[in-house]
Amino acid sequence: MVPAYPLLSLNIGKVQTSTYKGKEAQSAIGKSKVDHVVTLTELGFTGDEQADLVNHGGADKAICVYSHDHYAHWEAVLHRSLSYGAFGENFTVGSMEEQQVHIGDIYQVGSAIVQISQPRQPCWKLAMKWGLDELPLLVTNSGATGFYYRVLETGEVRGGDDLKLVRTHSSRITVAEANRVMHKDKEDVEGIRRLLAVPELSASWVNSLSKRLERLERANMEK
Repeated sequence: MVPAYPLLSLNIGKVQTSTYKGKEAQSAIGKSKVDHVVTLTELGFTGDEQADLVNHGGADKAICVYSHDHYAHWEAVLHRSLSYGAFGENFTVGSMEEQQVHIGDIYQVGSAIVQISQPRQPCWKLAMKWGLDELPLLVTNSGATGFYYRVLETGEVRGGDDLKLVRTHSSRITVAEANRVMHKDKEDVEGIRRLLAVPELSASWVNSLSKRLERLERANMEK
């Protein structure tokens, strides 16, 4: 049987102006559930926006995905109940955690085809949304980061569609393993090399890890 994961909620949002640490800030982290069919383009969903196009959105980060399985933990941390889209994700999914999915895995959802490109790296906008400055670091350290899809084939998607696995990437490097290499074991040269050997890894992660590898290799040569 082909593995399938439920798309519990499809969430989109517009850029809004807020205040963070006494300064005006723009963000589209406030996503809301939509029940109608939405067109998915190579850059994301029609009607969805990002305020910072340098660090958010783009072809490698067209869809932000987060597992609803993590919600109970964060509800305890934040002392409140959370609605779908609470982490600014486009897809709130069920039973699709970072230890189970791999960089380069391909899925069909609705009439679209998507591929995992990198883990999510939570930023200050998550802190702004929930009023907890340390929340991005807590999410990163927990490993419950979520991840991004790039779009291989555009199409139509709606909440309730299943995410059907088309192909597991041959490297079998999980999103959790990518997070380990990026955030915890930062001097794991072999781990970096394995991750960089995955052609489907996002350009931004390739850039960051390539620079780190160069520094580590230079340091080793100078010992």
